Amino acid sequence: MSGRLVVLWSAPRCRSTVFSRSVAARGDFLVLHEPFSHLADFGREEVEGVECRTEAEVIGRLLELARDRQVFVKDTTDFRYPGVLTDERFLRGARHTFIVRDPGEAIASHYGLNPELGRDEIGFAWLREIHDRVLEVTGAAPPVVDAADLVAAPERTLRAYCAAIGVPFLEHALSWSPGGLPGWEKTARWHSDASGSGTISAAVSSRPPLDVPGHPVLGPYYRHHLPHYAYLRERRLRVA
Repeated sequence: MSGRLVVLWSAPRCRSTVFSRSVAARGDFLVLHEPFSHLADFGREEVEGVECRTEAEVIGRLLELARDRQVFVKDTTDFRYPGVLTDERFLRGARHTFIVRDPGEAIASHYGLNPELGRDEIGFAWLREIHDRVLEVTGAAPPVVDAADLVAAPERTLRAYCAAIGVPFLEHALSWSPGGLPGWEKTARWHSDASGSGTISAAVSSRPPLDVPGHPVLGPYYRHHLPHYAYLRERRLRVA
């Protein structure tokens, strides 16, 4: 498994974007934003100057880029990626990592941006599917970050993550100048909190609190995804 290609998989609204913003602040990774979800959403994605129209083409381009530099890919599981699940070269050739967040919080944030969201695009079931497939193919438990730990203890969480993927912790990556990254333009409204922040912190929502478990539509969605979240959270990195 290559340490030069790291993938962070996340259900939507689990603070993965601010996590990738911190990785970009390190300065030693090429950071790529959601090539698989953009491909599923738009039918094509340009990955460092190369147009890709299939998951296999995205995978091939990522592995190619990682031959010459360290590459960090952040992506979300609002879609299912059958090409990822079947490509053992990619499953073995990248360091696959995961981030989770309490699904009540994640669903409330997702619903605020997309009131028409469906059950499956909440993404925790598909996130677990990738996790378990990586475990099956590699025989090694992939690192899982809890977004609550990331917000409460950014330095300790990032130290644990860096140790898990075999790179040095860099203290300067705890802060950065506010602003977006290349690749954020297509879905900019989803990343406004991360764009406006210069640190890892919990964004304060201006929307009224939402009772997700008690909601007539979102409640059943929450209960569908809760066991997958609990399974992944149990396997989280322990932050000392």
